[in-house]
Amino acid sequence: MTVTRFAPSPTGHLHLGSVYSALFAKRAARADGGRYLVRIEDIDQTRCKPEFTAQMLADLEWLGLTSDEKPERRQSEHLDEYRAALERLDGMGLVYPCFCTRADIQREIQAAGGAPHGPDGPVYPGICRGLDRSETQARIAAGETPAWRLDIAAALAVTGRLSFHDRALGEVHCRPEAFGDVVLARKDTPTSYHLSVTLDDALQGITLVTRGEDLLPSTDVHRVLQSLLGLPEPTYWHHGLLFGPDGKRFAKRDRSVSVPDLRADGRSAVEIIAMAEGLAALE
Repeated sequence: MTVTRFAPSPTGHLHLGSVYSALFAKRAARADGGRYLVRIEDIDQTRCKPEFTAQMLADLEWLGLTSDEKPERRQSEHLDEYRAALERLDGMGLVYPCFCTRADIQREIQAAGGAPHGPDGPVYPGICRGLDRSETQARIAAGETPAWRLDIAAALAVTGRLSFHDRALGEVHCRPEAFGDVVLARKDTPTSYHLSVTLDDALQGITLVTRGEDLLPSTDVHRVLQSLLGLPEPTYWHHGLLFGPDGKRFAKRDRSVSVPDLRADGRSAVEIIAMAEGLAALE
C-alpha cells in the first residue's frame, strides 16, 4: 500500500504551490487505495509560528486535503527521537561538532580563494573536522554550543555508492559529496531538515515521497542517512514547481498570494484547487 505525505513548514501561509504539492501527494496515495498523511515540519523555532500551523490545518481541511492520520505528526514534539539518531551516528564516528559561525566560514572561504558550490551554497571547508575530541569536550563544557555535521567522506566509506528510484526520472545515482559535511543538528535544536525528514519518513511508514523538484538534490543526503541508520528506502516522485505571472515560483518567503488571501477574496475550495492544477498544466 502506498503511503505519502505532505510536509509543510509553518513559516507562513499555504500558497498555490503548497496546494498543488498536497493534492499531488493525496492523489498518488489514492491511486492504489493508499494513505495520505500531513506532517508539520516545525523545527525552526525562530520562524515557525503556532498561528501558521493552525491556519494551515484549517485551510487543508477546507480544501479537502486533511490528513488520514490524526493528530498530525509535529516535529517539535519528537526532538528526543532525532537526538537519539544523532547519538547513534556519533557512536559510529560519523559526525563531529562544529563551532563555526557564518562569519568564520566566510573568512575561511575567502582566505582559500573560494569554495566549491553545492546545492545548498558554498561547501563547508571543514574547519572543525579535525578538532581533537578533548578540545571539543572542553569547549562544550565551557558553554559553547556546537552544530553537528556529517563527515560525508567517512559516511560514504561505510555506505558505498547509492541510488534511488524516482517515478519521473527512473534510477538516480547519488552524489551527496556535492553538499559537503551537511549540518545534521543545529546549534539551537538537536536536528536539521535532513535528519528529521529522513527519520520521520521511516517512522511514519512513508513508501512514496512526493515533493517539489527543488528538493531533488537533498535526496542524495537522505539516502546516505537511510543507509547508515538501517532505515527503509522509499520510492520518490519529484514534481514540477508552480510559477506565478511574474515568473517567480510560489514561496512563503516571497509572500506569494496565500490561501487565506484567496479565501478572503471569495474564492471557493474548488476554484483554488483548479487554479493550482491550471498552473501545473502550464509547466
